[in-house]
Amino acid sequence: MKSISLIILFYLVFTSYTSAKVDPPNFNFNIQTFLDFYPAKDLDSIEKKYGKGDLVEKKGEYITYQYKIKHNRYTFPIFVQFTQNIVVDFFANLPTYFLHDVFHQSLINQLGKQKSYLRKEESAVYIWEKDNLKHVYNGTCTITCFPVFYSVIDLAKEASDRKFKSILSKQSEYVKSVTK
Repeated sequence: MKSISLIILFYLVFTSYTSAKVDPPNFNFNIQTFLDFYPAKDLDSIEKKYGKGDLVEKKGEYITYQYKIKHNRYTFPIFVQFTQNIVVDFFANLPTYFLHDVFHQSLINQLGKQKSYLRKEESAVYIWEKDNLKHVYNGTCTITCFPVFYSVIDLAKEASDRKFKSILSKQSEYVKSVTK
């Protein structure tokens, strides 16, 4: 009797572990969510869907707002820069619970192979240029690999307007200034 009980217990424990489905935390995050913030989108359409953003910076004709993207139980910030109520670039701080491999593959599926790649120590930057947009993604590794940020910039605006500074370039300048 003891051996039958032991066998049944073993069977129940074994089958419960083998049939459990485990998805990566960002498995159900749709990269298409970022399309709402792509350059050329207008402020009104973003505010209808995400509400009014928090003002971060206003310099000349450029205004930057922060919005929140909700995923599962978490929210993460996305900074969107406008000129004349039209998006020129955005910068999203990605949650560290996302898996790099899943997020990077989503970008490859959407954009194809990256144009350039730079790796320094355990961090990498991937750049795509497609449809007059520059996509910049940064991932890094410690014990596991996770995404850090994703940014999309209007290449035409970057090339034609000397006053325009993408959110990504502003952050890079800030990091350089504090690490000197």
